[in-house]
Amino acid sequence: MPKEKNTPLTDPLEKYPHTEFPMQKQQAPGLQSRMRPLPDSREKTYRGYGRLQGRRALITGGDSGIGRAVAIACAREGTAVTIPYLPEEREDGMSLVPLLQEEGRKIHLMPADLRKEEVCKQGIDFAVGRMDGLDLLVCNAGMQTAQEDIADLTARQIQTTFEVNVFSVMYLCKAAVPHLSPGSSVVITASAEYDTPNKVLLDYAASKSAVVGFGLALSKPVIGKGICLNVVCPGPVWTPLEGSGGNSDDQIPRHGLDTPMKRPAQPVEMAGVYVFLASGEASYVTGEVYGRTGGLSSK
Repeated sequence: MPKEKNTPLTDPLEKYPHTEFPMQKQQAPGLQSRMRPLPDSREKTYRGYGRLQGRRALITGGDSGIGRAVAIACAREGTAVTIPYLPEEREDGMSLVPLLQEEGRKIHLMPADLRKEEVCKQGIDFAVGRMDGLDLLVCNAGMQTAQEDIADLTARQIQTTFEVNVFSVMYLCKAAVPHLSPGSSVVITASAEYDTPNKVLLDYAASKSAVVGFGLALSKPVIGKGICLNVVCPGPVWTPLEGSGGNSDDQIPRHGLDTPMKRPAQPVEMAGVYVFLASGEASYVTGEVYGRTGGLSSK
């Protein structure tokens, strides 16, 4: 037999940049395509192994950031994908269509503001209709707005943060569960902010604590239906959230440099845990909280 080549080791500290980023600002929700440097979602290099062949996924926030990396990974693992996106995010969302369709992957996009229950139900119905079913729900869309002083935290901001980060997750799960068969998966994106909150992210941290509690609570009844539900809590990741109001201006260049790894994650570094949680390898995993924080949770 020919000798197999060893997979080279990669130093995680040196895998991605750990220097200051150029200062940059966009109007929320922000576009990945306008970031410098571009986040790494492995558009050209992610290689799938058929771990999710024949699955059908709805992935919110799939146009950019973590959601984009998850959508690319799932598609290349064999999943048909539906992505709801805000009209302002059309440029990023549409860029996925030729990327995945030229490889024979099925991708469906729909403009949707998921703050309303009826829109979430329409999104689930759209996905089920286009893909002839649903086996994976990834609730990843999020809103994050930094405020230096609680006096600047308006009632409108608090309401919108919870509508996007918490209520949409509840609405989507409520609408999706009746369509999910035994063996299906739900993965909710929360944040390390739920237990290591930043002083300028009061409403965001509170919303992520809420969604962790919701996910852990819901995991108990749905496992009786054969559905596994888990929560992923990323630390600092280089996504459009940072330069579109999600971080203080003086912190954008230093985003993630205060972690033990001295750098933020790239979106693709999150994708693997979503693929795992959606796969048969995670058949005994439910009601768990997965941290991907670059060591923040072990300080």
